[in-house]
Amino acid sequence: MSFEHDYKRLTAHLPEPVFVPLPGYERLPEPAMLARAEAFYAEMDRRRTTRHFSSAPVPVRLIELAMRTAGTAPSGAHRQPWRFVAIDDPALKARLRAAAEAEELETYTKRMTDEWREALHPLGTDHVKEHMTDAPWIVVLFAEKYGLTADGGQRKNYYVDESVGIAAGMFITAIHHMGLVTLTHTPNPMGFLRTLLGRGVNEKAVMVFPVGYPAPDAKVPDLKRLPPEGFIQWNAPS
Repeated sequence: MSFEHDYKRLTAHLPEPVFVPLPGYERLPEPAMLARAEAFYAEMDRRRTTRHFSSAPVPVRLIELAMRTAGTAPSGAHRQPWRFVAIDDPALKARLRAAAEAEELETYTKRMTDEWREALHPLGTDHVKEHMTDAPWIVVLFAEKYGLTADGGQRKNYYVDESVGIAAGMFITAIHHMGLVTLTHTPNPMGFLRTLLGRGVNEKAVMVFPVGYPAPDAKVPDLKRLPPEGFIQWNAPS
């Protein structure tokens, strides 16, 4: 039996897929494409991660647009397994910080290997997380490991880690593009976030993003990015 015949048999009970024209696409002249690409690269090359945030308020609409931008990411079988929780309540941020610092203290003093400490040393990090209360917004990204059906059953999601990772990158890009800064904070372990934020058992916290303006005296580690030849390959080696 051919693959085509078998596939048709297995999907015969399903409705035909529906397609619509690719919306809003306009093919640009190559010089215009190059100019846009160069400008966008230059903008993103200025992106840096800082742990020093201003407490100045940030309009909720900007945070909403960053999350909505992340929600345009592609995903496995279009399951869209990302869930964002945006927090500006000072009391809740304080609770999140206290819980994160408790876990991080255990990590830095008991769980962390010497190799891990050595890798983190240039970043100057420790268990104290002022950014969680200094930044006007905390956005927590959850991965929906599986969906829940109306009858209480489970629905498989596909390529969850890859899909959520793409959404995270688009969120960071949107934040930088609008003129704000963020930090990718991954307290370890992260189960307390699901409890404090009332999320479902099918969700797993994967990243915490403090978001705001940089503090007037904000600093970043003196680090260099890999040169292109360090992470780009063209075709297969000869």
